[in-house]
Amino acid sequence: MTRSLHERFESHELTFDGRVVKGYAVTLRMDDETVVQRDYLHYPGAAVILPILASGDIVFIRNRRFAADEHLLELPAGTLEAGEDPALCAARELTEETGYTAQAFTRLGSFYSSPGASDEMLHAYLATDLTAGEQALEAHEEIAVETFDPVTVRGMCLSGLIHDGKTLAALGLYWAS
Repeated sequence: MTRSLHERFESHELTFDGRVVKGYAVTLRMDDETVVQRDYLHYPGAAVILPILASGDIVFIRNRRFAADEHLLELPAGTLEAGEDPALCAARELTEETGYTAQAFTRLGSFYSSPGASDEMLHAYLATDLTAGEQALEAHEEIAVETFDPVTVRGMCLSGLIHDGKTLAALGLYWAS
């Protein structure tokens, strides 16, 4: 019988208590009774938004990501607030990061960002019937809005120009539907 993660804990110690993430050093008992050490990161989850204009063009952001030391071309996304519905997070983040508001949100699916070490679940939404507006960026954010037609986007994915995991996953869910 397979046990849940928390049923497997022999021990867990909070080693990092950050603004968004909590890190734990855990000892797990596997189904075969082997005991292993792992690092475990707990995230509240996030929403990723695929905004498509009436023309069919896709709205992206170019965002400075310190951990990658790069300006990444990605879909808008944001972390869920405690108890927040992912669809409400999607609407909020779309407007904050791009300035656009959407009349329609369609759930594309959900996926883990990095299940080998984290429980972060990302919820992907298609946003349509868009109206342009002003971004509402946080003081530290440097986000530029860019749009591309779907054929160009596919080429950028295949060439590696787009290499943000959540963006590739959300586009894949959309193109597979």
